Amino acid sequence: MKKIINPWTHREGYDCFGCCQDNPIGVRMTFMEDGDDVVSFWKPGEHYQGWINTLHGGIIATLMDETAGWVVFRKLQTSGMTTHLDVHYRKAVMTTEPQLEIRGHIAERKRNLVFVDVVLKNSSGEVCCEGRVTYFCMNGDKAREMGFESCDVEE
Repeated sequence: MKKIINPWTHREGYDCFGCCQDNPIGVRMTFMEDGDDVVSFWKPGEHYQGWINTLHGGIIATLMDETAGWVVFRKLQTSGMTTHLDVHYRKAVMTTEPQLEIRGHIAERKRNLVFVDVVLKNSSGEVCCEGRVTYFCMNGDKAREMGFESCDVEE
């Protein structure tokens, strides 16, 4: 596995709730490339709960949506936006988990739409949530206009 370099880190105004390491209320995700997959290992905290010790469903959706975006950044070398997010909550995710694994890969592509399958597992490896994210991909010129240049991995 190789760590993916965040291409937005030094961009003025960057404060993404999902991946900005300096956002004090964000989830501060980082990503790794593992073959065809993009993976994030994330530790939940009590401030992200819905019910006592239970991770809020909206935070789960955020983790899955952010992972899908990073699949597009890394694997397709472009930017875009989510147009549809379908999450199946299979098992409660506890905020007391030492680590979650969120893993996504491209399942299908139709013109400028990409369908990314994402799975969230608890620290025991149990699948807690599955989803499919439909992502609209910008062409290269539009992505560069929006500030995206490339998404590389560390050597």
